[in-house]
Amino acid sequence: MSDGTIVADNAAATGAAEEPTPGSGAAEANPVRPGDFAVGQFHTAHPDHAEPVVPTPAATTSRAGRNLPAALAVGLGLGLSLIAILLFAPLVFIPVAAAGVGVATWEVAKRLREADVLVPRIPLIVGGQAVFWLGWPWGASGVAGAFAATALTCMVWRLFDHGLQTAPRNFLRDTAIAIFALAWIPLLASFATLLLLEPDGNLRVLTFMILVVCSDVGGYVAGVLFGRHPMVPSISPKKSWEGFGGSLVFSVIGGLLTVTLLLDANSMIGVVLGVGLVLVATVGDLIESQIKRELGIKDMGTLLPGHGGIMDRLDSMLPSAFVSWLVLSTLL
Repeated sequence: MSDGTIVADNAAATGAAEEPTPGSGAAEANPVRPGDFAVGQFHTAHPDHAEPVVPTPAATTSRAGRNLPAALAVGLGLGLSLIAILLFAPLVFIPVAAAGVGVATWEVAKRLREADVLVPRIPLIVGGQAVFWLGWPWGASGVAGAFAATALTCMVWRLFDHGLQTAPRNFLRDTAIAIFALAWIPLLASFATLLLLEPDGNLRVLTFMILVVCSDVGGYVAGVLFGRHPMVPSISPKKSWEGFGGSLVFSVIGGLLTVTLLLDANSMIGVVLGVGLVLVATVGDLIESQIKRELGIKDMGTLLPGHGGIMDRLDSMLPSAFVSWLVLSTLL
C-alpha cells in the first residue's frame, strides 16, 4: 500500500551547501567575475567558451516519492487483470495469487537475511505455498495443518542448518521471525482462497479488493489535499489523520455500493466491512512500514515500477482478506 495518507509538505529542503572558509580554495578556485554566467547554464564560467547544458527532465513523482505515471500504469494493469480473472475464470485467481504470495515471501526472506536474520527460506517459501494451496481442497483444516507443519519444519531446519556439530546462533530470534513471516504472508493470504470458495466467492473477493483500493485512493487524495496532522509520525511520517478520514469516506461508500450491487446484501454490511477494512488496511500498512524502518529499507523489492515489490502492494490486502472472510462469512 502506498503512502496514500500524506502530510502536506511545510518544511524547506535540507542539505544547503556549506559556506566556504578562507583558504579552503572553494571560493578562490573559480571566482565569479562581471559577465560570467551562472553555474548550471554552461559548463564554464566565461561566456566565450561556454556550451549550453541540456537539463535532464526530472521524473514525474508523487508527493509520496513515487513515480506516479508508472505507479498508475502498473496499478491499473494489475487491477484490470484481476477483475477479468475473477469475473471470467475465478479459479485462475488461486495460482495467480499463489505466485504473488511466493514472490512476496521470497522478498521478505531476502531482506531479513540481508539484515543477518537467518530465516529458513526454503521451508518458508515451500511451506507457505502449502498453507495457501491446501485451503482449496480441505478448507480451513488444510490451512491450519499446513501452517503447523511448516512452523515445525522451520524450527527443525534452523536448528540443524549448520550441521549436528555446531549450535545455531540466534535460533530463537530467527525461528520466531520466520513463523511471524509465515503468519503474516501465506496464512493471511489463505483467507482469500477460503473467501473465493464460498457462494459467489469471486464477487466477495472482488468486493474486498475494491474496498482496499477505495481506502488507498481516499487516503491518498485526502492526505495530499488536506493532510496537516501526522497520524503516527514515529512509524510513518507521511500518514495523516485527514488521510485516514478520506480512507473511511471512500471505503464506506465503496462498501455500500459493492455489497448492495455485487452481493445483493444489506447495505449495512457494506458499512461494517468498509470501516473494518480501513482499520486493518491502515494497520497492515503501518506494520510493514515499521518492519522496513527496522531493516533500514524503503521497499521490500523492485519488481513493480512505482510501487516497489509485490509485498509493498500486499501489506494492506493481507489483513483485509482475513477481515473480509470473517465479516462476509458471518453476516451473509
